[in-house]
Amino acid sequence: MPTRNAMPGPGSAAKSWPATLRHRFKPARWSPPRRSRQWLAGVLLVATGFAGCAGCTGLPIFVPDLAIPQGQSPQLQGAHGPLSAAQSQAVLSRLAARGQPTDIFERHLVLEETIIGSPLTTGNQVLLLQNGPATYRAMLAAIASARDHIHMETYILEDDEVGQQFAQALIAKQSEGVQVNLMHDSVGCIGTSPAFFKRLTDSGVQVLEFNPVNPLAARADWALNQRDHRKLLIVDGRTAFLGGINISSVYSGGSARRGAPARPAGPSWRDTDLQLSGPVVADFQKLFLAAWAQQKGPPLAPRAWFPAAENAGRQVVRAIGSSPEEPFSLIYVTLLSAINSAETSVHLTNAYFAPDPQLLAALSAAARRGVEVTLILPSQTDSWLVFHVGRGYYEELLRAGVHIFERRDVILHAKTALIDGVWATVGSTNLDWRSFLHNHELNAVVLGAEFGGQVQAMFDRDLAASDPVRLAAWGRRGIVLRSKELLARIWAYWL
Repeated sequence: MPTRNAMPGPGSAAKSWPATLRHRFKPARWSPPRRSRQWLAGVLLVATGFAGCAGCTGLPIFVPDLAIPQGQSPQLQGAHGPLSAAQSQAVLSRLAARGQPTDIFERHLVLEETIIGSPLTTGNQVLLLQNGPATYRAMLAAIASARDHIHMETYILEDDEVGQQFAQALIAKQSEGVQVNLMHDSVGCIGTSPAFFKRLTDSGVQVLEFNPVNPLAARADWALNQRDHRKLLIVDGRTAFLGGINISSVYSGGSARRGAPARPAGPSWRDTDLQLSGPVVADFQKLFLAAWAQQKGPPLAPRAWFPAAENAGRQVVRAIGSSPEEPFSLIYVTLLSAINSAETSVHLTNAYFAPDPQLLAALSAAARRGVEVTLILPSQTDSWLVFHVGRGYYEELLRAGVHIFERRDVILHAKTALIDGVWATVGSTNLDWRSFLHNHELNAVVLGAEFGGQVQAMFDRDLAASDPVRLAAWGRRGIVLRSKELLARIWAYWL
């Protein structure tokens, strides 16, 4: 029976797993995949699911015990190395003093540090970027400023107007002597023409295809169902971008591939990214280089991957990367712990909501103990299966006191969380089984009321553009919707 490998993979803690993180099995009903934006990708992943699970009655999920280590306190790291215990406590006290009453700083951060292994770093600047056009402008400006190297990792890179704009920018920098290394997911880019990538490689850009779907191009450790869902851009080791935004014209309200008929105009996509500078960029750089090595990419010529760290601001940030090689998703576990530690509020905005039993229990328990739990989820989607899986849990959550809203007029693709107004995370991770078990994902955790206030303001704007889901009305939904929910849930594990 297949299980997750117990060895740490890229993005995991370098140290051995603490004894407090004991694992237990949770049975899961078997089923096939989802959300690839092209039909062929879905067929390939379904086939893999059948092949990998032939003869299995269920698939185990490793879930750690969330026991808080005793006698420890979080340690922070600055531009010039680790801070002393007193300095770390002073920074956390400053952050706690400006926010709501919360157990996050005293309780959750110790467990988060134990699980993740990567440090909390201070001295960072974090800019919140909303939607594709604003993010693309910032990314292209950073690319234009590059002097040494550019690292880019993405799930989707389309051969459309936006994709061509990025390709031209990368080729231009490569021609100036800036080394460009690009890693893209094979399934996410299954609709992108080989000629698009050949133009990049012909210019000197190093292009690495993550887990090729073509068996003839596959490496020895071929793992088709494992996908690279990360979105990361690093410029000169000093500036990083990450979040949910792929490289695609869908963020302009419909897209057309180069040389193909225009797609019907549709709703624009609502998404969120971060732009970061400061010491934490080195942690994202390590994650990129580890993923490149894990995928057996060609050797990278020496460059200034890790320039001397400099203070860029006052934000405290942790980088978190998850991969299927780890015994459990680091991002998932730290989110569960943060929800369990919440005292006042849990605000989640997410594109794909297909929760497992433990996440459902954490959200329900928080609401029942008086925490204000609010979810903003899509009202329309590019994946009807995962859409209806999530809706199948609405009644259970509403009865527990969770507030659910559905975002109008856009395709909601953001993945953000804000706990007690002071613990925020933005990244690529959806609240579904695929993100937690099968995908390589990437998030940043940002602490403090200052950034939390920005995330809260963004959440409030989305809330104003959303419709509430009421228990009484939802209980009267028809047999067609209920049937779709039941059918979709059968496929939840692979969605």
